[in-house]
Amino acid sequence: MCGIAGFAGTGDGATLIAMSKAIAHRGPDQSGVHLDHSRNLRDVGLAHQRLSILDLSTLGTQPMSNEDQSVWIAFNGEIYNFKALRSEIERSSKHKHVWKSETDTEVIIHLYEEYGEKVFAKLQGMFAIALYDKKKDLLFLARDRMGKKPLYWGVVGENAKSLIFASELKSIHKHPLFEKKLNMNAVHEYFFSEHVATPESIFQGIYKLEPAHYLVWNGKDIKKTCYWRAEFGVYKGSYYDAVKDLDTVMEHAVAERMIADVPVGIFLSGGIDSSTIAWYAREKNKNIHTFSIGFEDTSFDESVYAKQVADHLGTMHHNKIVTEKELLEVIPRLADICDEPMADASIIPTTVLSEWTRQHVTVALGGDGGDELFYGYDTFTAHKLANMFSWVPGWIISILEKVVSIMPTSFSNMSFDFKIKSFLKGLKEKDVVMRNELWMSAYQEHELEKLISKDHYINLSKTRIDNIENILNSETSFRNEYDKLGRAYERFYMLDHVLVKVDRASMAHALEVRAPFLATDMVDYAHALPSEYKMSGFNRKAILKTLMKDRLPEDIVKRKKKGFGMPVASWLNGPLKPLLTRYTDKSYIESQGLFNYEYIQSLITEHSTQKIDHRKKLWTLLTFQLWWDKWMK
Repeated sequence: MCGIAGFAGTGDGATLIAMSKAIAHRGPDQSGVHLDHSRNLRDVGLAHQRLSILDLSTLGTQPMSNEDQSVWIAFNGEIYNFKALRSEIERSSKHKHVWKSETDTEVIIHLYEEYGEKVFAKLQGMFAIALYDKKKDLLFLARDRMGKKPLYWGVVGENAKSLIFASELKSIHKHPLFEKKLNMNAVHEYFFSEHVATPESIFQGIYKLEPAHYLVWNGKDIKKTCYWRAEFGVYKGSYYDAVKDLDTVMEHAVAERMIADVPVGIFLSGGIDSSTIAWYAREKNKNIHTFSIGFEDTSFDESVYAKQVADHLGTMHHNKIVTEKELLEVIPRLADICDEPMADASIIPTTVLSEWTRQHVTVALGGDGGDELFYGYDTFTAHKLANMFSWVPGWIISILEKVVSIMPTSFSNMSFDFKIKSFLKGLKEKDVVMRNELWMSAYQEHELEKLISKDHYINLSKTRIDNIENILNSETSFRNEYDKLGRAYERFYMLDHVLVKVDRASMAHALEVRAPFLATDMVDYAHALPSEYKMSGFNRKAILKTLMKDRLPEDIVKRKKKGFGMPVASWLNGPLKPLLTRYTDKSYIESQGLFNYEYIQSLITEHSTQKIDHRKKLWTLLTFQLWWDKWMK
């Protein structure tokens, strides 16, 4: 795992080094830069920060080139089928390649020499790639199928003749042609969904490359190509066959992701996803290490379940009980860790877990993707309930909303009143994806109109609401509404929320996290399954539970999803109150010119008196303000 950065157009060695140093945390083992000159691209710079995972020698240093230095690459990620691809090249190539390392990076270079732009479709793994072909005078940027690895880019400067790119926005800041202009459509998007959805970024003119796409820059024009699509096919076997196939696919996915020349461990929460991965890893390595953290607040603590799984499997388990003070100390660092606003409070424990795990291993396997592929979220059940209430007139739902609004407000994790109020919030919406968006949102549209100042709001294009349907339908077709819902989770919430959280928290501590559930074979398999194999009645992750029922403790297989919850609601009235007050002060709000002070104060008053639980709204606002103070003030 590494960090990459660079440019094609205007730039020099000092700029390249500055861009590289900004992301040194992603790869502290080695660094390298390459500066070249071309006819149309002018100055071409590639920078790389290396976290050594395969071939720990200096032979793996990047940027790396082919034999005649006509092809250069800066690569972040892991290619799990690189050995098979190398054998393919050695067996069938008409060229005599001179190999100088045992890295997957070098395989990509020679594969490009053999197949050109088709190279990216052959790669199985997680990656962000910058590849410069000096003979063709072209720069390629590419991203893996599910968007595990981040890649920002933009065409900047006078007459838009320079392309800049990097793993993180903080590196983009270091290029002198970058202009720090806020993207108000992205701000609108963020306050609705708690993240900025790909391909937009928080800054005008800077974008996130879409998953399963590669981009070609010739010095004048951008050409983007999609090399893989999520297809929802037809599984022809029985349920019994599907369970056996899941066993095969999972075994292969975990085994591939355990290949490393450094120690490998497992993030273990005690949920079925991470426990499944731990079981398969334990089959391959009897001395596998597992890692978890626990909290003093028992309503948020899952460490007892993680220990139960670790004891059952006989792993070498490491658990850390985290104090509230330790968690709160992470919050001022969030804007630096996430240099684009993202309001998932679970990044706090994920950061602590990553720092703790990195003290023992360099690579960790995690359960990301299991909830999206196998319908693990509570909302999948909620949609079934909502469909059962589809006959209820809107006016009755409005009455129910008024009734439940007077229910006593609890600040405990996923309290009953929180669930029922959230459920009613989207009940009038009949489209499953749009209903889900309302359930997941921090602010609904009528609330955003109150939050964002009038001068800005009237010029917004409603990107989240208007474009989500177009994005989904342009990428694939669906058999039913649950295909569509699952893919929406993958394409939006997982991509720009879950994966961002894990990447930034882990890479802030130079820890590589791999996700077996996001193996291409696993994704294709899960997409082909009938929906009822994944959710039978109200039983979510049905087929995964069937697979693991005799391998894990029964209560682990059957227990409800919990997640990395944080006591944000009570924090906002307690230890976070001074921070919230500071960043919502009237003079601060007015100096920004973005928000309506009176509306914000009404939210704070209602929350502080526990009249209404505004944890999502206020945390989303506070996270943005921390980001603003770091990157815009």
